Amino acid sequence: MAENTTAARRAAGTVGGRGRRTLLRAAAGGLSAAAIWPAGRALAQPSDGVVKIGVLDDMSGVFADQQGMGDVVSARMAVEDWGGRVLGVPVDLVYGDLQNRPDVGMGIARRWYDQEKVDAIFGIGNSAVALAVQQLTREKNRVNVSVAAGTTDLTGRGCSPLGVHWTYDNYALARGTATAMVGEGKRRWFFITSDYAFGHSLEQNGTEIVRALGGEVVGSVRAPFPETDFSSHIVRAAQSGAQVVGLAVSGTDLINAVKQMGEFGLMRRGIQPAALLCLLTNIQAIGLQTAQGLVFTEAYYWDQNEETRAFSERFRRVHGRPPTMFQASMWGAVTHYLKAVQAAGTDAAEPVMAKMRELPVNDFMTKGGRVREDGRVVRDMYLMRAKRPQDSRGEWDLLEVVKTIPGDQAFRPLAESQCPLVRRT
Repeated sequence: MAENTTAARRAAGTVGGRGRRTLLRAAAGGLSAAAIWPAGRALAQPSDGVVKIGVLDDMSGVFADQQGMGDVVSARMAVEDWGGRVLGVPVDLVYGDLQNRPDVGMGIARRWYDQEKVDAIFGIGNSAVALAVQQLTREKNRVNVSVAAGTTDLTGRGCSPLGVHWTYDNYALARGTATAMVGEGKRRWFFITSDYAFGHSLEQNGTEIVRALGGEVVGSVRAPFPETDFSSHIVRAAQSGAQVVGLAVSGTDLINAVKQMGEFGLMRRGIQPAALLCLLTNIQAIGLQTAQGLVFTEAYYWDQNEETRAFSERFRRVHGRPPTMFQASMWGAVTHYLKAVQAAGTDAAEPVMAKMRELPVNDFMTKGGRVREDGRVVRDMYLMRAKRPQDSRGEWDLLEVVKTIPGDQAFRPLAESQCPLVRRT
């Protein structure tokens, strides 16, 4: 089935019989009881007597491991930690499988808005779908929070006053990784790119940044999406004279590409693969024997500190493994939305978005984050490296944080934004 509906009271528990435990869990997750029920505030009634959230992601395709039901688990955890209710009404959760097809994603989103009265859609882990849904959201006067899509057009030419780009974008991924590689003297790049909106955006951002750093792009190739056989693309990259092969692919495509680069022995020949979007589950699927030394940029790693480890353990008990950066940040996105609904006293889109921009983003994953006027969430990013097999202490001990990239350095400056909502001086 492409969709499922679950009341948050059933999925996450209600305040009544489990209220004390819910508050304790909320406090552990960075929320206080006062944040859930501000003292002395009269509760408003949102429209339809319910606040309804939709998680729209790849549940069955090449991105399912890094998004999928893990995103739903995290969203449910956020609702549970909030107490299952906001402004005195229940928070309900629906989820759907966009199947990486704009027509499917748009069909679900339109039905959610028109028939099921969904107030906000989260996830939207495909760039083409995310751009289409963001435009629909604007027309329907609802909120969308793109957690897993990468295209910078979401906060550029396609920005929306009701849209938030939550976790990362292709500029931040390319900037962090390209800066590290060029800084090591690896200036000649070749791109292998998935032939759709996400891949195009990632290659474009990567090319601009490599050239701005004094590097050179010696070639590129577009691979069908999805792709299983990258051999001809890898041969072209190897013959190009490149020192770095920038992989503007993700999910199962990334796993296949890195494994096949290992089979072709590119690293033994001094050609470095650079993954422009890589996640924990990808490294686990590739295996450290092949992935060791792979450099990429992330927004989260489960083993960074006590807070990230505590959330990861809660998530693992439900989902069976630590969260990816998308799955972890889904908790923060849903929590920030509910906090904004509470502060606004309504679930109406415009006042809620005003509060989302006004309130800082602070949770186990993000400290001192903020939502800019173009919808971009500015947060620290991290340069990661896959460990050597002999340095790993367990199945999911796969990465090391090489460097913290401050948010104001990681993302495209607001002054360079193409978003028409940005005030020009």
